[in-house]
Amino acid sequence: LTVLNAGRCYLKAEDLSGKVFVTSGLGGMSGAQAKAAVIAGCVGIIAEVDEAALLKRHKQGWLMEISNNLDHCIARLREARKNKIALSLGYHGNVVDLWERLVYELDKTGELLVDLGSDQTSCHNPFNGGYYPVQLGFEEAKQLIATNPGKFRTLVQESLKRHVAAINKLADKGMFFWDYGNAFLLEAQRAGADVSKKGANKTEFRYPSYVQHIMG
Repeated sequence: LTVLNAGRCYLKAEDLSGKVFVTSGLGGMSGAQAKAAVIAGCVGIIAEVDEAALLKRHKQGWLMEISNNLDHCIARLREARKNKIALSLGYHGNVVDLWERLVYELDKTGELLVDLGSDQTSCHNPFNGGYYPVQLGFEEAKQLIATNPGKFRTLVQESLKRHVAAINKLADKGMFFWDYGNAFLLEAQRAGADVSKKGANKTEFRYPSYVQHIMG
């Protein structure tokens, strides 16, 4: 319902076939995003750093395909988008790399490959395994949490700034991003990312929330 209503509200589209939804997180409740994309008829690309979570969702049938190769992900995205095939593709990697690759494709070809975007990393707990920084691999990051939590915190905040910078570039070209109630925008703001709504107070963000603006 969230994906469908986001399409209705922000794309003015009842039919999401050929539309692309990019997000992250395949653990817990966020695992439903892959299934939701296919039910809504769109192309869903969901990034996940934890291979165990990715393989679990694939084994359960919630993910149709998995890949750890961004070139392959972009090729599949283009193919499914062109042919209006419903697809859920799990990318084993950091979502910041995926967002930045989409910016690269936009800069290189002028083509906006994503229509809808969100995030379901556990940003309510960003410094203890809820969000993994793009600068490190999954296992290396887990070790750093234990050995140098201050350094880990700094890397998370740097990653959040890169994360938002990529989303902002795509949103400026027409991609619609929303907050999934996971404190992503709040933690990005605390990290110094550009998520504030211009001309509004500090508690308002430039992107809508699924609770008030989409489901409401």
